[in-house]
Amino acid sequence: MIRHLEVDGVPTVLTATSGPMHAGLSFRVGRADETLARSGITHLIEHLALYPLGLADYHYNGVTGSISTSFHIQGSESDITGFLTRVCDSLNGLPVQRMAVEKEILRTEAAGRKSGVTEPLARWRYGARDYGVSSYPEWGNSALVPDDLVAWLAKYFTRDNAVLWIAGDDVPAGLSLRLPSGVRQPPPAVSSALPVTPAYFPGSSRAVAWDTVVAPSAPARVFAAVLEREMFRSLRQEGGLSYTVQTDYDLRGDGMAVITAVADGLPDKLDAVLGGFVDVLATMKVGRIDDDDVKAVVAKGIEALSASDAQAARLPAYAISLLASRPQQTNEQLVEELRKVTTDDVTQAAAEALQGGLLMTPDHLRADWAGFVEAPSTSDTVVTGTSYRSLGSENVTVIVGANGASLLAGDDKITVHYDECAALLAWPDGGRVLIGNDAISLRVEPTLYGGLGAAVPWIDSGVPADRRVELPARDPEEIPSPKAASAPEGKLSAASVQGGRGRAIFQLVVLWPMLPIFGGLALLFTIASLVEPKDRGVNIGFMIFSYAVVALMIVGIVRATRRLRAR
Repeated sequence: MIRHLEVDGVPTVLTATSGPMHAGLSFRVGRADETLARSGITHLIEHLALYPLGLADYHYNGVTGSISTSFHIQGSESDITGFLTRVCDSLNGLPVQRMAVEKEILRTEAAGRKSGVTEPLARWRYGARDYGVSSYPEWGNSALVPDDLVAWLAKYFTRDNAVLWIAGDDVPAGLSLRLPSGVRQPPPAVSSALPVTPAYFPGSSRAVAWDTVVAPSAPARVFAAVLEREMFRSLRQEGGLSYTVQTDYDLRGDGMAVITAVADGLPDKLDAVLGGFVDVLATMKVGRIDDDDVKAVVAKGIEALSASDAQAARLPAYAISLLASRPQQTNEQLVEELRKVTTDDVTQAAAEALQGGLLMTPDHLRADWAGFVEAPSTSDTVVTGTSYRSLGSENVTVIVGANGASLLAGDDKITVHYDECAALLAWPDGGRVLIGNDAISLRVEPTLYGGLGAAVPWIDSGVPADRRVELPARDPEEIPSPKAASAPEGKLSAASVQGGRGRAIFQLVVLWPMLPIFGGLALLFTIASLVEPKDRGVNIGFMIFSYAVVALMIVGIVRATRRLRAR
């Protein structure tokens, strides 16, 4: 059983373990508490707190998550006592003189980290706030100063905002947690960038990813595991389309559960992977769920919860749930819930899950054919202000106004209002990227628009100072030119591409009627060259010309169609 204690005013949970003793100190603060413009502050504090510990003969680490930051260790009682005591002392006297070095270490760590396939899901579901911040780089580190860290420590790294967990027989002798008093901080509120669900957005990776948010329950946990089994059977074993198929079930800070599913595929199989993935979801939604799968998942879950060290394995997650003020359940209660799960329960959980789903399609493929609504990647409004025409395209314009900026590209528009700007990325050469709370991004490059350089100070003064992120100088070759304009990363899509939907439609309207005319002429001149020997040379010349025109028309039709599909 899990015992509830207290050590130096810090709530403590403890249970026995048959393996090595391990423990951790978790605080209710993570990346979801940060703003995008100052993201990375919690991770920086974690690094600075561990620096004085140096090398050790025992295993220890720190982890910054979405709503929690933990320092954990595996070792002897004396190791645990020394580690946790020194971590608390380090938090009380953070070595801020080492900030510059640790910032560089964090930059190196970020450069070597591969982006997770599912990271874009958070950006498109939540935007550039709270639970969506983790899908962006830790841009805020460059702007952080010691006073920022001191304020963050005082708010979040307190004994009232912490939980100690210990897998062992008792609290290690001599353990001292010298932490200041404070207030338990609730998890951040959840934002949304999705007007409707189920929704989809075109991704750029070679994988299909999907997530949903449901009320936590035993049927929902079983559904997530059954979904993985069905994906494995359909996409890997039977279809031979995917190698990696995986699902996860995690609790969000507000107590809701997030179910995530991923399936990879080769470039030439992505259409089939997407179709197979959608078929699996649709099959489960209508109740075509194998009773044997449900029984197998339930049995496996009961076995895991009944293992000798099951309580100890649950301790870290149990502590975070306690920090987030979520209801706590014993292993026996969880087992009893699992025993009651039926196939009908899983079918109902599947229907709920699919209703709130968000699908990331691979390689910019669409999914509206499957009943998913395209998530918004452009804006509905345009600011009033001064217009600056693109130097590389007559169809692209940036407007800078008193309350925001807009980009017009054909029929598409992107707008970021200054008071809704999550971060302003600023380069010394005048380049700017405004990222809205809804994750809509707008790139402002003075080199791409006539006279736009004069408007940059207006943008800088309009965006609140605490949203500004100073970035290092770019290599001259990285500064875009009118002939090589590129869009910023993020939710910006069609509107960042020069040319619009209107031009593509115009091309199709003009080219389609003319195609059969020139095709017919090509055919007539071909016949004439065969039956009229006298004028064969002239006829062959007109024939070649007609076929060349037909080929150009076909190329134009294909390109225009692709542009419309991409949108």
